Amino acid sequence: MIQRAMTLADVDAVQAVEAQAYPFPWSRGNFVDSLLAGHLAPLRLSAAGAVQAYAVAMPGVEEMHLLNLTTAPAEQRRGHARALLGGLLDECRARRLHKLWLEVRGSNAAALALYAACGFTTQHVRRGYYPAGRGEREDAVVMMRALDGQAEHALD
Repeated sequence: MIQRAMTLADVDAVQAVEAQAYPFPWSRGNFVDSLLAGHLAPLRLSAAGAVQAYAVAMPGVEEMHLLNLTTAPAEQRRGHARALLGGLLDECRARRLHKLWLEVRGSNAAALALYAACGFTTQHVRRGYYPAGRGEREDAVVMMRALDGQAEHALD
């Protein structure tokens, strides 16, 4: 397994995984715009170079916002998302950021369980945030992890 920052050369492979993982995936342009804006984008690759998981996070003033955390369907439940989250929490600490925020679909039970296990707490719900099938909308659960400033790895 290789972990490094995503580059523009990775975007097509990342977007292909995104399209496999979600019925309403990010576009290629979403990834390009995020990289050009300087967002953090850790990427996990197999030894053969296949995309296993990735994240996109936007650092801000005193906090960071996780915009996307995705594991390739064939790689799920192997610790990739937890490892990426841990790295982002470590990065928050290194930058002296106090909170990591995220939104997650209310129907995504696996992600909700992972985030709760990693110390995220529900802050509120954004009604109709995500597109859903047949022109409907799905609520987003807004979660946050407060950081205590300690240097140890966040998810050990």
